[in-house]
Amino acid sequence: MNARFPFSLALAAIALLLVGGAVGWAIQSSRSAKDSGAIDDAEFNKRVHAYIVDHPEVLVEAAENLKSQGGKDQLADVIDAIEKPFPGAVLGNPNGTLTLVEFTDFACTYCRSSMADVEAVIAANPDLKVVIRELPIIAPTSGDAARWGLAAAEQGKYPAFHKAMFAAGRTDLASIESAARAAGLDLDRARKFIQDPRVSAEIEANIGFARKLGIDGTPAWVIGEELIVGAIGREGLAKAVAAARGK
Repeated sequence: MNARFPFSLALAAIALLLVGGAVGWAIQSSRSAKDSGAIDDAEFNKRVHAYIVDHPEVLVEAAENLKSQGGKDQLADVIDAIEKPFPGAVLGNPNGTLTLVEFTDFACTYCRSSMADVEAVIAANPDLKVVIRELPIIAPTSGDAARWGLAAAEQGKYPAFHKAMFAAGRTDLASIESAARAAGLDLDRARKFIQDPRVSAEIEANIGFARKLGIDGTPAWVIGEELIVGAIGREGLAKAVAAARGK
């Protein structure tokens, strides 16, 4: 890269490549004027810098797109592993032929708000298996809730616990045990199981998958060859499922 090529121009190039739309048009217009000789390097750099200053959101969007692309590039290496659930940690059809993976945290308000969207997509797709990967990264008590979630899975009662935990809206021990009772768990068996090495191994594996894929928040979704980060709503999930079917 030319030593005179400024940092703002490098950022502009990223924005042009990754964002597109109005941003790409504005930058490309300035570049065309520069290439035609209508403006010089200094004026081109000034225009690009001014546009980015006036529209700082383009850098955030470009960074998010870049992170998402990086995650997709890593997905092929782990897709088989992340589609294989911790026994019982599944919503929808356990024998479904189409798999949606959700990285979730019981302390995540966006995950809670997405629960109804997931239920709607399951209802519309009887062959959909939703593999839950507990990713306790938000609250100090997220880890406890995740462990109890896996204990519920071990007892074959994960869906009920999942629903009760998000209905509670908290991840303190009292709320966790209340949700466990509502789901019909054997509490003594659950308290013993959360100490099982398989539980720690599962959570550590999920954190490792998240790091590899560049996931730093919940919810995050994997379906087919797509990695999607964030609460995308019922329509977004439905589109992702349709795309995975090739429709």
